Amino acid sequence: MRIGELARRTGVSARSLRHYEQAGLVSSARAANGYRVYDETAVVRVANIRYLLDAGLTLDDVAAFRSCLDGDLPSVRPSGRGLEIARERLAVLDARIAAQTAARDRLAAALAARSDGPRDATAVRLP
Repeated sequence: MRIGELARRTGVSARSLRHYEQAGLVSSARAANGYRVYDETAVVRVANIRYLLDAGLTLDDVAAFRSCLDGDLPSVRPSGRGLEIARERLAVLDARIAAQTAARDRLAAALAARSDGPRDATAVRLP
């Protein structure tokens, strides 16, 4: 199948598919006209890449799972390295969430302190 068909079947843009290919996660052959041609296994592979990306992993993290991207990834028990990667990524996400929560709390406190002023948040001068 050509890249447009793979994009349609997986819900992933052609640009993302080219990016996955550049990262070595997906491969294609070239037709005589130079178009990329993918086999049926690419559908499962792309779905598994999306599954891992949607779980918060980066494309570099996904590369560590290259050997098992063609199977039923969500039901496979993760390797030791896979667990390590997931734990590291979870720590990064937790830190980002904590930072965003602190920023939100500061903004909410600043707005609450100015509650006797204008009701339009855009008109409030924050410290």
